[in-house]
Amino acid sequence: MPFQFEHLRTLTALVDEGTFEAAARALHVTPSAVSQRVRAMEQAVGKVLVRRTTPVATTPAGDVVLRHARQVLALDEDALGELGADEGDRLLPVAVNADSLSTWFLEALAVVTEELGVAFEVHREDEEHTTSLLRSGTVMAAVTSTPEAVQGCTVEGLGTLRYLVVCTPEFHDRHLGGRRDPGLLANSPMVTFDRRDDLQDRFLREALGLAPSGPRHYIPASQDFARAVHLGMGWGAVPEGQCRDALAAGELVHLAPDHPVEVRLYWQRWNLRSPALDRLTEVVRRHAAAGLHPL
Repeated sequence: MPFQFEHLRTLTALVDEGTFEAAARALHVTPSAVSQRVRAMEQAVGKVLVRRTTPVATTPAGDVVLRHARQVLALDEDALGELGADEGDRLLPVAVNADSLSTWFLEALAVVTEELGVAFEVHREDEEHTTSLLRSGTVMAAVTSTPEAVQGCTVEGLGTLRYLVVCTPEFHDRHLGGRRDPGLLANSPMVTFDRRDDLQDRFLREALGLAPSGPRHYIPASQDFARAVHLGMGWGAVPEGQCRDALAAGELVHLAPDHPVEVRLYWQRWNLRSPALDRLTEVVRRHAAAGLHPL
C-alpha cells in the first residue's frame, strides 16, 4: 500500500479523536499537517477517505485503509512489545454485545489486562451489528451473532447465550391473571433493550405465532434491563445468569420454560498473527465455554 507509516497513524488518530484539531493535539502537530497527510493518502489511492463532518467519518474506501492502518500499527506494537521497547499501554479495541459484557466477557478481559500490558477500548453494540465495526477497522475483534467471516477476519463459534422469559409474581397476577398462559404476553407491558432489540418480539413470533401489541419500556443497559423486569415494569427475556437466583427464590416467574430464547455467538478477529490478539482469543474461548451453552 502506498502509505507512509505516519500517514497511517494520522488516519487512525483522526478517526479516534473525531476532528482535525483533536487529532493534531494527540499527534503534537498542527491541524494543517493532519489535513496534508490525509490529502496525500487520498491522492495516492485516488479516492476520498474521510468525510469532513463533525465528527469525521470514513468513506467505504476509508474503511479499507483504516483497517489496514490499524493492522499495521498493531503489528508494529507487537514487535515493540517482543523487543521490550513498549512506550506505554497499547489500546486494543473490541466490540461486544451488552449482555455478554455483563455476564461473562468482562472477566475474560480482566484476566489478560496485566498479562498483555494492554488497555481495552470496548465498543458496546448489538451482536447483530458488531461486524460493521470490524469492517470499518474500528475494532480488532468482536463477539457477534454472524457466523460468516468478515473479509480479512477469522471466525469461530463461542456458544449460545440463553434468555428466559420472566416477570415478577405481582406482574403475573396483575396482567396475566395468575395464569401460565404466555399468549397473554402480547398485550402486556414489555421491557425492551432498545429499538433494535428483537428478542421479545422473536419469542412471541417464533414460540407463539403472535405479534406484540402492548406498551414497551426501553431500558438500554443490561443490568438495568434485568432490574426493570425485577421491579415489575414489564416482562422480558433476561439472560439466564441474571435471573437464575431470583427464579429459585420465587422473586420471578418463568413464563415459558419450554421456550428459552437462544442467541448463537461467534468470535471474529483480524486474520493476522498477533501475540496479544492470539492470547485474548484463547482466554475469550475459555470463558465462553464456562459462561455459555454449547452451540
